[in-house]
Amino acid sequence: MSLIHTKFGFDSTAADVAAGIDLTGRRAIVTGASSGLGVETARVLTAAGAEVTLAVRDVDAGERAAKEIDAADVKRLDLADQASVAAFADSWTGPLHILVNNAGIMASPEQYTAQGWEMQLATNHLGHFALATALHPALKAAGNARIVVVSSTAHMLSPFIFDDPNFDFRRYDPWLAYGQSKTANVLFAVEASRRWAADGITANAAMPGAIFTNLQRHTGGAGSGTIPPELMKTVEQGAATSVLVATSPLLEGVGGRYFADCNEAETLDRRGARLQGVARYAVDPENARRLWELSRQMLDA
Repeated sequence: MSLIHTKFGFDSTAADVAAGIDLTGRRAIVTGASSGLGVETARVLTAAGAEVTLAVRDVDAGERAAKEIDAADVKRLDLADQASVAAFADSWTGPLHILVNNAGIMASPEQYTAQGWEMQLATNHLGHFALATALHPALKAAGNARIVVVSSTAHMLSPFIFDDPNFDFRRYDPWLAYGQSKTANVLFAVEASRRWAADGITANAAMPGAIFTNLQRHTGGAGSGTIPPELMKTVEQGAATSVLVATSPLLEGVGGRYFADCNEAETLDRRGARLQGVARYAVDPENARRLWELSRQMLDA
């Protein structure tokens, strides 16, 4: 299977990627779309003609963003609250062509949901897993729906630890928890594409790059100085890979892959110093099937 290469790269913006693409008649949901990468992704999809719903925890902030970018709608969604996820999905009617699982938290202090789920896993993976599975009928109705799963090179910090996903026995480490949740994002894309291929649904993971947004509120933000300036992207550049995965004709019928800098990444058996590529454990079909079943069991418990 050859890697997908495009004419875009590190410096490309979301608007560059979407130039000439007509999304008229298509409906999209972008989670975490009140700021940062989410609002830029929603802005570009809207500009291309899509009817975009901003799925946000803070409705007031979402309303301000929607007014700025002329988005179609704003709905409340708290991914760490399964009742909120269910209410959001129940309120959706009609087909859904694009689902961008963008929202997330990073390297947060130790915290757990009422179910005992570690908060980063609950928000970054389980919330989006529940949302996508609940919206499956709407995605199927679209006939050729795409799911974009925003992951990270941080997936290389940890595989998914099936024996202890919620740090019941391990000492909590915020970066290992984040890395595990980002691995889960990629594995979801792999298994969703396998399970839902007959429904015309594809899912791919996107690595946006290093961008200073609200995601860094637990890690020092723009003043942390941990990332070389030449590796930093603007928000417009950071949203490019998500928009490519959501819209590029090159990805028609393509699923279960991992993209970075607007191109499919190489699968690696050992990480390098710059954490480029995608770890083999994150795209392993057996790991993906196993995580899907575990996620179902956790949600049904």
